[in-house]
Amino acid sequence: MPVNVAHTVGAERPVRGGRRVAVTLHVGRERVPAELLVPTHSSPVPAALLLHGYTSSKEQMLGSIGRALLTRGIASLGVDLPLHGERESRLDEDSLRNPMVLARQWRAALAECRSALGFLAGHPELDAGRLAVVGYSLGAFLAVIVAAREPPVRAVALAAGGDLPTNTPFSTLIRAVADPARAARELAGRPLLMIHGRRDRTVTPEQAKRLYAAAKEPKTLLWYDGGHWLPDPMIDRAAEWLAEVL
Repeated sequence: MPVNVAHTVGAERPVRGGRRVAVTLHVGRERVPAELLVPTHSSPVPAALLLHGYTSSKEQMLGSIGRALLTRGIASLGVDLPLHGERESRLDEDSLRNPMVLARQWRAALAECRSALGFLAGHPELDAGRLAVVGYSLGAFLAVIVAAREPPVRAVALAAGGDLPTNTPFSTLIRAVADPARAARELAGRPLLMIHGRRDRTVTPEQAKRLYAAAKEPKTLLWYDGGHWLPDPMIDRAAEWLAEVL
């Protein structure tokens, strides 16, 4: 995990319980928009990298789990993944269905997440020994793979995440690029939290069960009676769990 990642700090403003800082990460030729929530607690504090879902953005993650973590003295960094948020692309739908295009964007996202963790590790107000990754939906698939490749990550929280669906076009190619179940096995006993809806039709309960089964202890799987969208009480549960393990 790199430290002293090239970045630019932008505007800063106070928020309840801390402050919100605009950050741009410089990853190769890419400029990755990010925002950092820092609590007013004595530093260094633990921190989490927040990875949003498909068609979402850093603002949605910061406004939900980020706020919940802030009240518990945990900093968080939200980033806009490739083709999302401030980086929304004009690629047409046919291009986005091209597995080679998707694989290229996936690799870019992994590199950017690695740099984002390096930024957190090198920040003077944050504790490099207490870092976590939090992912929702698409971000959950990404989070478990990032964590598996970055041993300094102490804990992983996944919402609406799971193993890849079975019997889909290009499944063999996709699993060669991204295999969540294999990544879960490679967490090597680091704490894992999974939160999932019993009626989720986007990432099915069966996918969640397969990923959970692949992971080693300590692990926790919490169910809620709903679909793909995470209810507020479960966001608070995730924040409480992270405060405990970090």
